[in-house]
Amino acid sequence: MCGIVGYVGKREVAPLLVEGLRRLEYRGYDSAGIAVLNENGLQSCKKMGRIDALAAELKKTKLKGHAGISHTRWATHGEPSDLNAHPHMDQSGRIAVVHNGVIENFQKLKEKLEKEGHVFTSQTDTEVLAHWIGVKYQKAMKSTNNGRLPIVSAVEEALRDVVGTYGIAVICADFPDVVVGARRGSPLVIGVGKGENFLASDVSAMIAQTRDVIYLKDYELAVLKPGGFDVYSMTSQQPTVQVSRVEWSADAAEKGDFPHFMLKEIFEQPQTIQNAVRGRINHEECTAVLGGLNLSATQLRAVDRIILMACGTSWHAALVGEYLFEELAGIPTEVEYASEFRYRNAPIEKNTIVFAITQSGETADTLAALRESKRKGHTTLAICNVVGSTIAREADGGVYLHAGPEIGVASTKAFISQITALVLLALYMGRLRSLSAALGKKIIEELELIPSKIEKILSQSGEINKIAFKYKASKDFLFLGRQSNFPIALEGALKLKEISYVHAEGYPAAEMKHGPIALIDKDTPTVIVAPRGNIYDKLMSNLEEVKARKGPVIAVATEGDEAIAKKADDVIYVPSTLEQLQPLLTIIPLQLFAYHFAVALGCDVDKPRNLAKSVTVE
Repeated sequence: MCGIVGYVGKREVAPLLVEGLRRLEYRGYDSAGIAVLNENGLQSCKKMGRIDALAAELKKTKLKGHAGISHTRWATHGEPSDLNAHPHMDQSGRIAVVHNGVIENFQKLKEKLEKEGHVFTSQTDTEVLAHWIGVKYQKAMKSTNNGRLPIVSAVEEALRDVVGTYGIAVICADFPDVVVGARRGSPLVIGVGKGENFLASDVSAMIAQTRDVIYLKDYELAVLKPGGFDVYSMTSQQPTVQVSRVEWSADAAEKGDFPHFMLKEIFEQPQTIQNAVRGRINHEECTAVLGGLNLSATQLRAVDRIILMACGTSWHAALVGEYLFEELAGIPTEVEYASEFRYRNAPIEKNTIVFAITQSGETADTLAALRESKRKGHTTLAICNVVGSTIAREADGGVYLHAGPEIGVASTKAFISQITALVLLALYMGRLRSLSAALGKKIIEELELIPSKIEKILSQSGEINKIAFKYKASKDFLFLGRQSNFPIALEGALKLKEISYVHAEGYPAAEMKHGPIALIDKDTPTVIVAPRGNIYDKLMSNLEEVKARKGPVIAVATEGDEAIAKKADDVIYVPSTLEQLQPLLTIIPLQLFAYHFAVALGCDVDKPRNLAKSVTVE
């Protein structure tokens, strides 16, 4: 997802904008640029490539000013290039726009503008929007605009003609102390300062400057000046402005002594689980405490079915949740790709609860699926990490992860937090039904031991590095697991694909015989997730089938399992725990394996190619 940073105040704007963009690098981008207002009017600088390339160019141009906007672009319309990079100007060159999202009717608008003599220099939908705002601005300069600045009225009027999604920041040379922002479907946040104000697509861009923020809602428009700000609604509804305090500090978004954010976040997972569990355990009643659901015990007992909607890594967490809800709570559960659910006319029974699972709370497909569920009258809850995000606000209730900022594009600690939240939910709903106090107590006891057990796995990082290095020449991997460890096989394969660009596929182990076994040879390693449990013997049979075809095997196994060590080429051990909680442990070796494998190949693990941290456009 692209990134936006804007500023108006008394400080030099260019260094602040570049710093903010650097804090958004994890979101994925292919070019960057800034536009600044000063006594010379509006000046801009933009470059394809990393922010370092932009920073180097800025040293030459030395843009000065106290108000400006900036952007990191992840290409949608038009290939990555200097010309397609944001900001984009209107026809007059006096208005600059940065934009996240997609203007679906840009071609129609462009054709109309071209007939009026407009000339475009890029392939982007954003330049069309900039020109359209420019046209509206010329008209606004001739009217009263209800007391609003002409540039504010121009932005509002232009957006009324737009079909699609947007988070935008706009500046105009005629108003050197004003930054205008607006959103629909793409996040935008105001950062409240003293004698200065910020605008960004993510709080991490401005967390070093202020922790007081306002999350704009869809169809809201913000006008920032050094001494304050105004928020307007582009609908008939009155805006409700609420200043929130970000609970984490700028230090939480720094790498510290770790070489990469991904490794830091893998090592943060013991604390992540503690944060997700803190204050949510009732030892006396052997259950979880989840007040944010906004549903009574009676309402929850009436639930006949659960649907879990998510995308990517969150979808894998949902698959683990399916096993948990069905086993612990006895509730039939289905997992849906949010991107498919939003377009299906799926019949949903009356007593069904829908959960939207998301790290960012802004995932476009998950948000659309949530809205579709709510439109049909179903109770829709969220499992989300970002307080104040759109999904968190629009859901009927839910569970916050409290995982803190996740900077690495490949999700790790958010995934394990999602599973922890699902464990708590399944425990809570199970205890409202038929789950015994004895098993509830055992789950709680084991859950509280998980952080220390993860620490034990993390201590093997060096050994896992050696295993990863051993296989670094491999071009294909199979990941196998069964029951709740099948989603872990999927997630392990995804992590490897995301950051190393090596082909990997995850399967239920028994499905190997139904096709994938044809791929096995001496050059295709199989990673088999095989902790001790009810179907351990079945997994050992699957392992034998791989070895019979001379396939190398890397096993994730329970401590003390000597039998598997005699069969597998390499073994990574995890401590013993309840089968329901095994995914919280078995995923750790696969995260570390993917990380070390990608590093061995020289890949940029924090910013993998073509990927964005949060997918806010279809």
